Amino acid sequence: MPGIHRILSAAVFALSALPAAQALAEYPDKPIRFVVPFAAGSATDQLARAIGQAVTVDSKVTVVVDNKPGANGFIAASDVAKASADGYTVLITTNTTHAANEHLFRKLPYDPVKDYTPVTALGRGGQIMVVNPQLPVRTVGEFIALAKKQPGKLSFGSGSSSSRIAGELFQQMAHVELLHVPYKSNPLAVTDLLGNQIQMMITDTATGLPQVKSGKLRALGVSGKTRSPLAPDVPTIDEAGVKGYEMSYWFAAYAPAGTPPAVVNKLNAMLVKAARSDTAASFYQGTGTEVFTSTPAELARFQQQESAKWGRIIKAANIQPE
Repeated sequence: MPGIHRILSAAVFALSALPAAQALAEYPDKPIRFVVPFAAGSATDQLARAIGQAVTVDSKVTVVVDNKPGANGFIAASDVAKASADGYTVLITTNTTHAANEHLFRKLPYDPVKDYTPVTALGRGGQIMVVNPQLPVRTVGEFIALAKKQPGKLSFGSGSSSSRIAGELFQQMAHVELLHVPYKSNPLAVTDLLGNQIQMMITDTATGLPQVKSGKLRALGVSGKTRSPLAPDVPTIDEAGVKGYEMSYWFAAYAPAGTPPAVVNKLNAMLVKAARSDTAASFYQGTGTEVFTSTPAELARFQQQESAKWGRIIKAANIQPE
């Protein structure tokens, strides 16, 4: 009889495993939702749409981009953390939600490690310092001089942790006092910069550079170690006088915690292929974003390193957790 019980148990297990195996074999067989923590037009939104289009072209699976801006990414991150762990909800995000927020806020409504399964890194890039053309400055040095004449009078906007910390770090390293104005997303801050409601911001190149090229904003510097090939005449903030200044950001994809490893691996393969496709190339080349992909394990390690790095930057900038 024990032998019969073992046979029956094995049969029951095999039958119970069939739906899961079948689901994996068919994955993906319905639309995938990309949740983005920033508004339409932001760099993360543009990336999500480029990757989504590439996935659709390659696999014929529809990708729906769901923008949930606001609260420093809390809304989108929480949405994905609570979603079904089936591979059909993916957070397309940045270091804002998964490296910086834990150091900027005393309490988060999500755990950036425990609530997610890393899928792949998707890219990294630099930022650009822009001002309203009505401001009588044409260089970083002139902006610093004006800010020192009017301490606390000039304002800078930010719609992401990368943008905010870039501005805060600039204050610290340039020894100026600026007024910080927070926004739900960088495009919203750019709108107020165009209207002269704020005077400056350091934003992702994808959001800021088109406004510079159209003549609506003036570029003073870029945040990377080297000049951007998309704006070779714009100096780095470091070479413009703030020695040692450097800020960058990264994009990555995460699934809810508990997503089956086989589904994660299939999703990883789809997204890595999409990031390196001709379909997505226009985003990367047009925004100066570096294609940067990884395995799930590599992303987990990278996130851990980046969290420590952003913690050091935030502490050095003397930003107190809210």
